[in-house]
Amino acid sequence: MPEAASAAGAANDRATVRLRSAFRGAAALLRRVPGWWPLPACVVAGVLGGTVYAATVPPQYDATSYVVVAPGQRSDPASALGYAQAYGKIATDAVVLARAEAKHGLPRGSLRSRVRARTSPDAPMVQITGTGGRPAQAAGYADAVASSLTRTAERSARNTGVRLSVVSHAAAPAAPVTPSAPVAASVSGCAGGLVGGLVLLVRPRRRYGPYAAAAVPGPSQVAEPAAAGADAGGAEVAAR
Repeated sequence: MPEAASAAGAANDRATVRLRSAFRGAAALLRRVPGWWPLPACVVAGVLGGTVYAATVPPQYDATSYVVVAPGQRSDPASALGYAQAYGKIATDAVVLARAEAKHGLPRGSLRSRVRARTSPDAPMVQITGTGGRPAQAAGYADAVASSLTRTAERSARNTGVRLSVVSHAAAPAAPVTPSAPVAASVSGCAGGLVGGLVLLVRPRRRYGPYAAAAVPGPSQVAEPAAAGADAGGAEVAAR
């Protein structure tokens, strides 16, 4: 039993020595790592994140239809611009979208997040943009809402005195609007570099080597006895 206990103690001692050696090796390795390592690490992480994002997110396409507001014979031509602003606001209204969905057999509420409208302050025109996972799908969304908006305007044409018509139907886009892998990786890498630079600015600086714990020398005490002796000698000369 004593021999077994001594063997176990020796094994524990060897394990402790190995563990301490491993810690010392890791500490030495960390000392060799340059202090600016967060910058390249953040850049690499940003590039990898942008590449993964571009590879996993499905592409999205945008297609645009244009609806022009034309004044009637008895209406003021300047009023067409104001009506264009008003119709641009109701282009994505629930009623207009519901009619477009019903006519094209789309699920209720499917166009709410896939269509947006814009107007110009200089031209009486409404720009309707549809977004979809396929080029033809995006063009179909835009044309469906544009047609629904013109039909909605026909019901109140006698009161408004203006007429809406689609002047340009949406064409299927050739390229997606989502960023490609190189663009996403470049943008994410730049963002990672910015984050790495901020980390270098705000983190405390580490110090290694013989100058890490350099002590500041205190005031010398050697001159005090000499000064005391000089004072005593002066007093003795004065007494003589």
